[in-house]
Amino acid sequence: MLRFKVLVMITLAVTAAVVGKIELSSAARPCIVVGADAVEIGSTPFHADLHVDFTDDPALATVRVALTDSPETADLVIVDDGTVADDKGCGAAAATEFVALAANPAQNPPLRIYLTADGPADYRIFVRSTRVTARQAAALIVGAHGGRSHLADAQF
Repeated sequence: MLRFKVLVMITLAVTAAVVGKIELSSAARPCIVVGADAVEIGSTPFHADLHVDFTDDPALATVRVALTDSPETADLVIVDDGTVADDKGCGAAAATEFVALAANPAQNPPLRIYLTADGPADYRIFVRSTRVTARQAAALIVGAHGGRSHLADAQF
């Protein structure tokens, strides 16, 4: 009987650890609210509505995103002010579009982002965050605008 009780206690402890791990891993992903809708970094590429890739060659870019040193000049500002417990994500939105960052770039991805510190850019971002990377912020701003380029007619 004692062995059975020990087995039940071990099973309960393992189950609690697994459930706790699943709960911790379901943290909010980076997202922004655009009107009544939201744009969120997708957890799986096959579930994403929009796929983006990054390039180090400005000639291959379809969208350029500049990293600014000033929040006043940015189109999107992401700064960690609160604790992780305060982060409620985007909450309920009428529609959520998921953006996936390409892990294995396709031959011709629909959107290829070039991150730059200077020069012409379609969007400008300011990121000071421990939870959101510059690439994620760039993907969010491009996804929020449907990948449209402000500078489509400009010569680079």
